[in-house]
Amino acid sequence: MNPTITTSTASSVRPAPPLPEDLSEVLKRVRMPYLRAVAPEVLATAKAQRWDPTELLRVLLAEEVRGRDEATKAARRKAAGLPAGKTFDSWRESDSSIPVPTQSALVALEWVHRGENLAITGPSGTGKTHFVEALAHRVIDAGMRVSWFTLESLTTAIGRAAVDGSTSKVLARITRAELVVVDDIGMLPTGQAAAEAFYRLVDATYERRSLAVTSNIHPSGFDSFMPTTLATAAVDRLLHHAHVIVTEGASLRHAEATTGRGVVPLT
Repeated sequence: MNPTITTSTASSVRPAPPLPEDLSEVLKRVRMPYLRAVAPEVLATAKAQRWDPTELLRVLLAEEVRGRDEATKAARRKAAGLPAGKTFDSWRESDSSIPVPTQSALVALEWVHRGENLAITGPSGTGKTHFVEALAHRVIDAGMRVSWFTLESLTTAIGRAAVDGSTSKVLARITRAELVVVDDIGMLPTGQAAAEAFYRLVDATYERRSLAVTSNIHPSGFDSFMPTTLATAAVDRLLHHAHVIVTEGASLRHAEATTGRGVVPLT
């Protein structure tokens, strides 16, 4: 039996009595804030519905676990640096050129558990970033961590670390995440520093963590905007255990703009 946290008629009229001060202090000391928050209501419900003590304990502890899990996910979303809050709630799988079975297989996240990579390439506006960010949210929901970068922000992070000799520490911190993302590679001119930063990340994640990249240029063409030696070494490692997805079609953003769906209508 798993009773729900509902109140009796009497308790819905009168606020649940607060916890005794000494009990509240104990819960503070043992750091159970979520249990402490719901305890008055749960105890009132348990008394009114004559719950078994075991069920009462189970419900209270479940609330603490739920609260901690939600707090952990919120902290990981903030730490990940995800760009726009795009999730599968706003994703229209039928509008994407990625085959639906492929979408479903990627959403299952087995490739992340296996430490495999993902490269999504195609024209601008075909849903590459939206899909990968939605995957990143799903990874966090599954209890894992994400590190999100553009090539520019990755270059900055590695460049700062190189100044004080902490590159290895920074890479170790980045690769604590089960999924590392580098978004929109090739959109801006790339110099030697960016190429080196990208290679270092690919090398650090190789056969250890999943790396997802999005680009308007296929990885085989990365030598068109970064030094050939670094591009060849990075792409060789990137694609060794990678799922390569090619998106096609017109820009979804352009389609929304021309049909008036890109803004809220003026009144």
